[in-house]
Amino acid sequence: MIEGLPEVRGTYTADRPLADLSWLKVGGPAEVLFQPADLDDLQSFLRRLPNEIDIFPIGVCSNLIIRDGGIKGVVIRMGRGFNGIEILEGNRVRAGVAALDAHVARKAAQAGIDLAFLRTIPGAIGGAAKMNAGCYGVYTADVFVEAQALTRSGEIVTLTKDDMGFAYRSTDLPEGMVITSVLLEGPSGDPEAIEAKMADALEKRAQTQPVKERSCGSTFRNPAGFSSTGKTDDVHDLKAWKVIDDAGMRGATVGGAQMSEMHSNFMINKGGATAADLENLGEKVIKKVFENSGIQLEWEIMRVGKPT
Repeated sequence: MIEGLPEVRGTYTADRPLADLSWLKVGGPAEVLFQPADLDDLQSFLRRLPNEIDIFPIGVCSNLIIRDGGIKGVVIRMGRGFNGIEILEGNRVRAGVAALDAHVARKAAQAGIDLAFLRTIPGAIGGAAKMNAGCYGVYTADVFVEAQALTRSGEIVTLTKDDMGFAYRSTDLPEGMVITSVLLEGPSGDPEAIEAKMADALEKRAQTQPVKERSCGSTFRNPAGFSSTGKTDDVHDLKAWKVIDDAGMRGATVGGAQMSEMHSNFMINKGGATAADLENLGEKVIKKVFENSGIQLEWEIMRVGKPT
């Protein structure tokens, strides 16, 4: 398929295995992996790409199960050229889509801007924006100002908060939209106090979550008690880990996949798991929880690509 693709300054790789790029270390190949050199290169590629060829942007795949059959079409992975972090006036930070959440939090802290919640979220800013990532009661929607993106035809557009359609652990982006940078605004704070806050969060996370295992964090969305922006409703604060525990699925396994003994809403690759193992375990948990409580869990981890 590469012969029919536009000429670029970046890199094309045919049948590129994606498992080594995945947080869970599973998944089949991309039909073609495209690593654009910069924004102009990506824009030119999209303008000249035939409409019948599918595209799928990825980041560091920290919230993604790539199925064992791989992904058809062109997988776009933005790295250098898309990972800049710029401190602006008014407590604002502009971050390239490939900038790691932790790096954004640290650089913001040095400037006295409190984006500490990002410090413990694995992944990059593009994924945080697309999935409305959050923790400890703060979500990306709370600090989001706007995003720069490219349409499927290569047009540069600015997306407002309303355009993003933020909801609990999700957004409503138009099909084919590729985010390239995000503008965030956080409250002022003392740099040392923000650093201490981040250190405390990291310690708390290490005590309660399997941070040394291959995991994508929370596997399922909390089933109830959350508003569209992700804020907890104190009256109905129902946690996914609790209904998983109640169904007896803490530690459950399928092949090399396991629901963590440490945190039962974390699915981990214990070694040798396939994408099918992980997905089948997730579906088994959904079934058991429903049978036990009548609660229908929803995946938080995205699952993409073809089965084998």
